[in-house]
Amino acid sequence: MNKTRLLLVEDEITLAQIIKESLETRDFIVFHSRDGNEALRIYEANSIDIIVTDIMMPVKDGLTLAKEIRKNDQKTPIIFLTAKSQPQDVVTGFESGGNDYLKKPFSIEELIVRVKNLMNYNRSIKTEDRLQLGQYQFNPKNQTLQYKNEKVVTLSGRENQLLLLLTENKNKIVERDTVLDLMWPNNDFYASRSMDVFISKLRKLLIKDKEVKILNVRGVGYKLTV
Repeated sequence: MNKTRLLLVEDEITLAQIIKESLETRDFIVFHSRDGNEALRIYEANSIDIIVTDIMMPVKDGLTLAKEIRKNDQKTPIIFLTAKSQPQDVVTGFESGGNDYLKKPFSIEELIVRVKNLMNYNRSIKTEDRLQLGQYQFNPKNQTLQYKNEKVVTLSGRENQLLLLLTENKNKIVERDTVLDLMWPNNDFYASRSMDVFISKLRKLLIKDKEVKILNVRGVGYKLTV
């Protein structure tokens, strides 16, 4: 089995060394960078499977790094490490292209679980190549969404996962707690806020077909109607 190639972006040297050594003992190949500029160069020069990055860093912060990567790459998972825990900070992280976040201090085992969950997601998709949503073609294996013959939109991993869950249960209510339990390691206030961000993103992507809607069933969950 090929080893997972992970880019770790962390300017706290002691913490970075602990994470790097812990991951390497578990058969990860770890590239380490101290700032966003160097990280971008490493990312562009190597085949990276997943990125774990601190948010607050010198030269270029993690949010800026994620935005630059997302200009051309929607698929590589990004996990933010952050000492910030305010809801808006978490929301900003997801809006910048993050797939997950981990609040400091954290355990190495928790980080590894998050990494493996994101890496295993695409491999676990067992469905048709293309799913019809009104006038949209949704391809969960390729993480793409296309309206009629217009330009294909590449979804982020979390967008793809959420849309697939709603599609598999279309015209049925999916409870909020079910979504959170399946897609977020911690079913807490921050996870709930980040889920709302992704629901909003999907609604914008589906806005061209008035027959396709993600309804908010107050106090219960969501329903994709087609």
